[in-house]
Amino acid sequence: MTTKATEQFEKPRFENRDAFLIGGFQGHFSDPPREIPTLWQRFAPHIGRVPNQVGPVAYGVVLSLSKDGSCDYVAGVEVSDLSLLSAEFAQLSIPAHRYAIFDHHEHVSKLGETIGAIWNKWLPGSGVELAHDPKGTPALFERYGKAFNPQEGKGDVEVWVPVKG
Repeated sequence: MTTKATEQFEKPRFENRDAFLIGGFQGHFSDPPREIPTLWQRFAPHIGRVPNQVGPVAYGVVLSLSKDGSCDYVAGVEVSDLSLLSAEFAQLSIPAHRYAIFDHHEHVSKLGETIGAIWNKWLPGSGVELAHDPKGTPALFERYGKAFNPQEGKGDVEVWVPVKG
């Protein structure tokens, strides 16, 4: 039995999600697996203190993915209103969409493998079309639920991919 994250993900579940707002820190990363953790370290002290924060769930939003592996990324939380966020915060409005949702059981450092498996293995044979629109709909987002343990880097992590239909 293999232990590679690229071969362990289960079939996704599908869910419609209403529009929502994210407040967080944004960056452009040429080496996401190495650089994104630094953004989370900067943002983490704000979790629970972001104005108008809705619940304890955190999000890693991939706004764009380039063929060279670089991406624009926001580490953030859901907020009910963007108006009280200071200038240091990126402000996102994620439109309503249907999503394919994949559970990620490995350490967060293996998210790139799971995302690669979604893009390179699941998507080509799924018959499903992506709904990414650089002007609004993100390429995907990671959802870190209540049971996520940042010290261990595991637990309650999902990858949500916007799909058509």
